[in-house]
Formats: sequence, structure tokens, C-alpha cells
Amino acid sequence: MVTERARSMRQVTRGLAMALVMMAAVACANDGSVTGPGGPAGTGSVTLSVALTGTAPSPAASLHAHGLELTDGASTLVIESADLVVREIEFERIETPGCDSDSRDDDCEEYEVGPFLVALPLDGSVTREITAQVDTGTYDEIEFDIHKPEDDTAADRDFISQNPNFADISIRVTGTYNGQDFLYTTDLNEDQEIHLSDPLVVQPDPGPVNVTLTIDLSSWFRTPSGLLIDPRTANKGEPNENLVEDNIEVSIEGFRDDDSDGVRHSDDDDESDDS
Repeated sequence: MVTERARSMRQVTRGLAMALVMMAAVACANDGSVTGPGGPAGTGSVTLSVALTGTAPSPAASLHAHGLELTDGASTLVIESADLVVREIEFERIETPGCDSDSRDDDCEEYEVGPFLVALPLDGSVTREITAQVDTGTYDEIEFDIHKPEDDTAADRDFISQNPNFADISIRVTGTYNGQDFLYTTDLNEDQEIHLSDPLVVQPDPGPVNVTLTIDLSSWFRTPSGLLIDPRTANKGEPNENLVEDNIEVSIEGFRDDDSDGVRHSDDDDESDDS
């Protein structure tokens, strides 16, 4: 029997693979001087990885076959699945004329795709080896949207038809809180900007360069003092709705990670900016 989790993992693999392939086919430049994929400048490989952070084995957090188990000494939260909808992954290059990492100019070169489903890897693994061919150059910023699919675009309607649990929902989490089943959903729409102080230098000859997005799922359902909360109290209209949405927004970081191990090494000095 195919479980909902297995279907979700297949969807994210197909979605990310399609998304990153499409990145190689969509590009725009503000003055025509930036070549698209396959142009005179050539292309190189970029991979995207996703990993959890803040879940190293400890009395407060541990990974099991059934998911991520968290405790604060009084309560126990087990997260069995966590999925989010992503749209418009954009790689922005620093050498585009008239475009830099602080620019808000929509004409800066970027690659846009989506929406697609990301199933967070609760087994401690790193999802990787998903490759896109992009223009050679130096990229110092990645942007993407946590997106609530609606029926106002053809892309959203197609996504909802394949993922009916995500109509007007951007994030869906299931599990147990003190032994009681819970379902958490949110319609959060949020633009995430990740600045890479160690930029991606895309060249045609070396192996692929990789960016790992890390998500601190262990922080989502906690108060500022670290106490766990019942995720059901964070659903729409409930008292902890804003608390958890704020936790989600600041939980995502990213860095250049060419060995795709999901670990920020001592020579990495990247930071994330949310807006």
C-alpha cells in the first residue's frame, strides 16, 4: 500500500527535478547583455539540497523512524510529516549590469518556477543531486516564495488538482502532541531572501556547485522560552497562529555547500534575510 508520505516524497522529487530543469530555460536580462542558458557564456551545474537543522541527537530532539520527536521535559511533540509549497526559486547574479544583491529591479536575471511541493526530510537525510544547468557567472542571492496555492492561476489550479490537501494551504504538518493526533496548516505567503556571502561561482568545467537550504523545524512549535505548544493552537484564528508563523519565517537559512552534506563548515559565513 502506498502511504501518503511515500506519495508526498515522489511529488517533491518530481517537482524539484522539474523546477530546476525549468530554471535552465527561463532567464531575463535588463539590457539584453545577459545570455540565456546555452548562450555564448556557456552553462554550468547548480544543485539544490534541503536539510533539517537544530535536530542533532539530544534529550530535547531526536529523529526516529516515525519522525522528529521533541520534548521540553513536560510535553512531547512528534512530527510525522511536514510539507510546504514553494514557488519562484530565483538565482540572482551579481555581475548583471545594473543589478546587485540590494537591487529590487524585477529585470535582474532570475530563474522562476513553481509551485511545487517540498517534503522535509525527517529521517536526517539531505535531499540532493537535483541539478540545473544555469548560465555561467557568480550568484550571491537566492529567493523563493512560501506560497499558498489558489485558483487564480493555471499553475495553481494544476497544482491543487494534484495536491488537493493544499488548496489555500502553504504548509501542512501532521503528528502527535502528548499522544494526541494533530493537523497544523497555514496559508502563510512569505518571500524568503537568502544572501550568500560565499557566492556560487558557476563554471562549465568543474563539478556542480550546491546550495543547501536548512530549516529548523524543531523551532516552529515553541514559545520564545523554548516550551513546546500544541500545534492545533496555531491553526488559523487560534491564539498561537502568529507565533508559529513568525517562527517559520526565521527558521530558514541557506549556504553554499559543495559537498552536499547539509553542514555549515567553519569557512562558511552566509546569512539569510527574510522579507
